[in-house]
Amino acid sequence: MKILVTGATGFIGSHVINELLKYDHQIIIAVRNKNSVKHLQDKIKVIEFDLDNLQSNKNYFSESGKPDLLIHLAWQGLPNYKEKFHLEKNLPSHSAFLKNIVSNGLQNLVVTGTCFEYGMKEGCLSEEMESDPQNPYALAKDKLRKFLEELQKQNSFNLKWVRLFYMYGKGQNPNSLFSQLETALQKGDKVFNMSGGEQLRDYLPIETVAEYIVKIALQNKINGIINCCSGVPVKVKTLVENYLKKNNKKINLNPGYYPYADYEAMAFWGDDKKLKKILTNE
Repeated sequence: MKILVTGATGFIGSHVINELLKYDHQIIIAVRNKNSVKHLQDKIKVIEFDLDNLQSNKNYFSESGKPDLLIHLAWQGLPNYKEKFHLEKNLPSHSAFLKNIVSNGLQNLVVTGTCFEYGMKEGCLSEEMESDPQNPYALAKDKLRKFLEELQKQNSFNLKWVRLFYMYGKGQNPNSLFSQLETALQKGDKVFNMSGGEQLRDYLPIETVAEYIVKIALQNKINGIINCCSGVPVKVKTLVENYLKKNNKKINLNPGYYPYADYEAMAFWGDDKKLKKILTNE
């Protein structure tokens, strides 16, 4: 199978590529600058194009080698969830690119969404729930999904919308919780400032997220919205304590230093029933 991946140099993308390399498929990645992936060019095919500067007269399906599957991980400007560019810039460019490649022949499309599409709902979140995005990033993703669902009425293609929950691991944004914790540990700080830590979240290590994305992408029994999650709620403070214990590290936690984020509910996690069916090949 010929698989095209966008966003391959990002946090999630780099791990998805590592996972795909375990399979016997031809991998193509689309990047702005080939020089950024010199270390990969002996293993995969690399093509250049810029989502911010699309050309309407180009056939991106043909230009990318007529892939059998596109795993679309690209999205600019994260983790600035509240910025309007998600709606004003990202949404139009991603919509145009995906419409172009689908209209020209792509049959299988996988796009990553976000648990923020559920809005401020609490508890176990299932794919059947109505979306209610409350920040520009989530709103842009939700609009993109709805656009693609409308596009399916005109073009026959399989769509898997992978709703990502929380994740941690190598290569994560330096402002993320675990990146800040690692920095504090490396610096030898005695105290780690954090939020109250009482919020319930759904976390997975990035290697597991990448494994799940690939398994979702390589099957066609289950399509539509699919939560990529653990299905198990855990307190953020407990998660941090377990991380320190597992890595045999010590630092005094200072919960309550930062306020809770106003763009997410206090307690939510994913319903993983659909995901489990994929993983167990039911």
